Amino acid sequence: MSRQVAPLLVFGWGNPSRGDDALGPLLVEQLAERAQVQLPAGQLECLADFQLQVEHALDLVGRERVLFVDAAIGLQRPFAVSTVTPASVAGFTTHALAPEALLQVYRDLERAEPPPCTLLAIRAQRFELGEAPGEQALADLALALDWALAWTRQTEEMLT
Repeated sequence: MSRQVAPLLVFGWGNPSRGDDALGPLLVEQLAERAQVQLPAGQLECLADFQLQVEHALDLVGRERVLFVDAAIGLQRPFAVSTVTPASVAGFTTHALAPEALLQVYRDLERAEPPPCTLLAIRAQRFELGEAPGEQALADLALALDWALAWTRQTEEMLT
């Protein structure tokens, strides 16, 4: 018996014990709470982990769209959005992947193109062990969450 896969996947990663690195998992958690109220049941699946790994390619199977969420250093604005396409990334290990490398793994495993994928990078500055996310990071997270909520409501026509 096959399980029904939600058409939308939001996947955030980072270490909740390392300051602003928690932004990816925090957005996923907050988005899941809001989506319960604002989206039809079964429309969205939210996943969080410490890092992207080869096995996560299987989480993309059957999706219509995927949003990756991570903290990012060096952004001049609260968050940045970019399209992610498959690419072999030299030097990746079996422990952590870039989103582009994960899409290449998907392509290699499934012998098909991955679903449309977007990266939501949230401005981050502090990654100290045992620190909570900074005040600026939390303000940026709130703006990124609003954008992510709008992303969940987009239709394919809006994306093209």
